[in-house]
Amino acid sequence: MAPKLERFVSPGKGNGVRATAGIRRGELLYSAEPLASCVSNKLAADICHHCLTRSVSLLRCSQCKMAHYCSITCQKRAWSGHKRECKCLRSLLPRIPTDSVRLAARLMFALLSSSKSNCEELYTFEEHESHLSSMSEQKKQGLSQLASMLELYLQQEVPDLAQETMSLPPSCQEPLNLIAKVTCNCFTISDGELQEIGVGLYPSLSLLNHDCRPNCVMVFEGTKLQLRAVRDINPEEELTISYVETLSLTEDRQRQLEDQYHFTCHCQRCDSPDTDRLMLSGEEATCRLLKEALLKLEGLRADSNWQVLLANCRHLFSTVGGDVPEENLYKLRVTDMAVDASIQLGNWVEAEAYGKKTLPAYRQYYPDPHPVHGVQLMRVGKLQHHLEHIKDAFDTFRQAYEIIKLTHGDDHHLTAELLMKMTECRIEMDHRTSSSH
Repeated sequence: MAPKLERFVSPGKGNGVRATAGIRRGELLYSAEPLASCVSNKLAADICHHCLTRSVSLLRCSQCKMAHYCSITCQKRAWSGHKRECKCLRSLLPRIPTDSVRLAARLMFALLSSSKSNCEELYTFEEHESHLSSMSEQKKQGLSQLASMLELYLQQEVPDLAQETMSLPPSCQEPLNLIAKVTCNCFTISDGELQEIGVGLYPSLSLLNHDCRPNCVMVFEGTKLQLRAVRDINPEEELTISYVETLSLTEDRQRQLEDQYHFTCHCQRCDSPDTDRLMLSGEEATCRLLKEALLKLEGLRADSNWQVLLANCRHLFSTVGGDVPEENLYKLRVTDMAVDASIQLGNWVEAEAYGKKTLPAYRQYYPDPHPVHGVQLMRVGKLQHHLEHIKDAFDTFRQAYEIIKLTHGDDHHLTAELLMKMTECRIEMDHRTSSSH
C-alpha cells in the first residue's frame, strides 16, 4: 500500500483507510493487480482473458471452449491461472457457471497455490466480512445455491474439497462463506469506456468505505486497478470511494447499498434533498412516464434493437420531452440511450445533438473530476470531430482532458488518446486558417 495511507478504525463504519500526509487531487494512491479475476460470461468471446483487450478475432482454448486470447503470448501467460479452471469448465460443458462462482474458484486456486506474503497488504482476504449474519433468508438461500454450484464446479479438479482447503484460513474453507465474501467484496472491472468487462478481488481496496460524493475514484488499465484522489485530502482524513452509481436518487442508492453491502449510508449527500429535487424536476406525471418507459428501453438496448430504441426515444422527446428539463434524471437516461442508438445506426448528427444536451447535467451532477463525466465529454468530442466541427471538438476534448488527466493519470491510454485528438484538431484548425488567407 502507498506510504501516505494507513488502516484505521472509522467511527461508525469499522475498518477504513486514511491519509497520513496531505494528498493532492489527481495523485495516484494505490495500484494493484487482483488476487483473482475473471472476464464476464457475456463477454467471454469478445475479450482477451489475460490482458482484457477487446478484439474481433480471438484464439479460443481448444479444451474448455470458454477462454479466449488475443495472442499466443497471452494464452501462454494465462495458462498457470487457467490450467485448473480449464478442467473444471470442461467437466460442466455445455453449462457455464456464473461469474461469481468462477471468481470464487479462481480465488481458491490462487489461495491454495500462493506462496506470497501478505505483509504489504493492509487487508487480507481472510479478514473480509461475509455479512451472512445480516442477510435475509432469501439471499442466504440464493448464496447457498451458488455455493453448491461451486462445489460441483470444483469436483473434477478438487475431489476432496474439505481436505485440500484445510491449509486455508478457517474463514475461507467453507464454500458458502467464501462465495458470500466474494459477492460482497468483488469489484467490477471496466474498460476505457467504463463498460463492465469482468470482476476482480483487490483485498486492500475493500478497506475503503463508501461515500456518495467520494474523494477518490478507481480506474482500470486491463486488470490493474488504480486509486486516485479527486479532491485535495488532508492528513488523517478518511479516503472514500462510491460503491454504487452516484448518478441516481438517494432512495435507489440506499436500497442498493442495503441489499448488496448491508449498511445504511449517512453521508452528507444522502442527508441533503437538493440533488434529488433537481433530478426529479419537471412535471411529476411525466417523470413517472419516463421512469416506466426506461424499463422497456433498457430491454431494447440489451437486445441491440437500435432502430426501435431510437424510435421510442424520439417519440418520448416529441410527446413529453418539453415537460421536464434536461437535468431530469429519467430524461437524461433516455437521452443517453438515444446517443447510444444514434451511434450504432450511424446517425452522427443526431448523436451529437443528443450528446451535447447531456453535458450541462453531467457537469452539475459530477462537481468533482469523475471518469463518467470525462468519458462522456470524450464521446461527444469524437462525434464533433467526425462531423468536422473542429473548434467545438477541440474545446470538448480539452474539457475531457482536464478531467481524465486527474482521474486516470498521465500514463493512461485515454489521456494519451485525448492529447492526440487535441493535436489533430490544432493541426486541422491551423490548416483551415492558412487556407483561408
